[in-house]
Amino acid sequence: MRLSQFFLPTLKEVPSEAQIVSHQLMLRAGMIRQSSAGIYSWLPLGYRVLRKIEQIVREEQDAAGCQELLMPTIQPADIWRESGRYDDYGKEMLRITDRHGREMLYGPTNEELITEIVKASVRSYRDLPKLLYHVQWKFRDEVRPRFGVMRGREFLMKDSYSFDLDREGARRAYNKMFVTYLRTYARMGLKAIPMQADTGPIGGDLSHEFIILAQTGESEVFCDRELIERDVLSEAVDLDGDLQPVVDTWTSRYAATDEMHEPTRFEAEVPEDRRVSARGIEVGHIFYFGTKYSEAMGATVANQEGLQVPMEMGSYGIGVSRLVGAIIEACHDEAGIVWPRSVAPFDVGLINLKVGDLACDKAASDMYQSLRLAGLDVLYDDADERAGVKFANMDLIGLPFQVVVGPRGLKTGVVEIKNRATGKRYELSPESALAHLTV
Repeated sequence: MRLSQFFLPTLKEVPSEAQIVSHQLMLRAGMIRQSSAGIYSWLPLGYRVLRKIEQIVREEQDAAGCQELLMPTIQPADIWRESGRYDDYGKEMLRITDRHGREMLYGPTNEELITEIVKASVRSYRDLPKLLYHVQWKFRDEVRPRFGVMRGREFLMKDSYSFDLDREGARRAYNKMFVTYLRTYARMGLKAIPMQADTGPIGGDLSHEFIILAQTGESEVFCDRELIERDVLSEAVDLDGDLQPVVDTWTSRYAATDEMHEPTRFEAEVPEDRRVSARGIEVGHIFYFGTKYSEAMGATVANQEGLQVPMEMGSYGIGVSRLVGAIIEACHDEAGIVWPRSVAPFDVGLINLKVGDLACDKAASDMYQSLRLAGLDVLYDDADERAGVKFANMDLIGLPFQVVVGPRGLKTGVVEIKNRATGKRYELSPESALAHLTV
């Protein structure tokens, strides 16, 4: 994509309404624009990142055997009354009435609707287990939306739901999602730590939230350093096998948010040199709530003895749009965003330092074509702008690599490569530069 054609409305100054780094950088980098309080339009650069994150989430859900569907954003109030949550949920729920006087709501979550769907079709234990998910916009009417996409009113969420015959099967589904979540965040370049959590309005008696460490995190967390140093992607796991030992290994180490923290236990269980006290951001939450919804809504199946029993259920959420902000909170420096390559909007930023110079234009155009033919996603800065502005903008949007084509380098037959994360620069021939970037 040529920058001269790309819609990238960057800002030089930090907007006054932005209080945290991710909000500031997303506005400055032209990723989002506010529509109303807590509601944002996703501009092309931000939307590309959102889609990259969504794709990783989708691939890992599919690998775990989840089947994707799509449920509506608007739900009937009746099914929420049936579960008993309609009056309990509070003012965060946006309640509406259609032209026929029917009470509806903009879904903040989908436990009721997915239970209604499965209840209508699943009759026997032979139809179980089932793992279903969708990626859909949600709305929660926060009283004070703030921090950009980190705590907005409208947000994109992946929510999946498990249905099993018994508690043992439900625990297998829970463990599968536990491990899948660890893999999902690791693929995004994040270190996510599972921490036991309160079940809140979802209900149930087993829950973990997944926390990534960031200096500007919303809560204080305490954990064993071994959890941070583990490389989950290097661990061979069979998602259809017994994952309880894997889950036990992760949960046997101390990890707690400030709400659940036990200082005496922390000091007793974790050697001093492994104690980590930091700030963290919640990026996912999983719940096992048994028959809370199936009993209330009559979602039963015939077991092996022919008896009708309520299905055992769990739900598993990842804040897809929230992750964009969370990654920035964890991956930035004083110059701007530093994207992990797996979620970056482009792989490479190609900079032509002297637009209008025949040699620079040809070398940059040739490099652009070579990079694209090699399968790299390239943002080519072909704008007639000062070098300082070009470098500042590329650092701001945080693409993993920059390739700089300029008159000085061309005299010796080289281009410059900058690694955004490390700051290291290399002067290489165009052919060597291409090989370096496609390794």
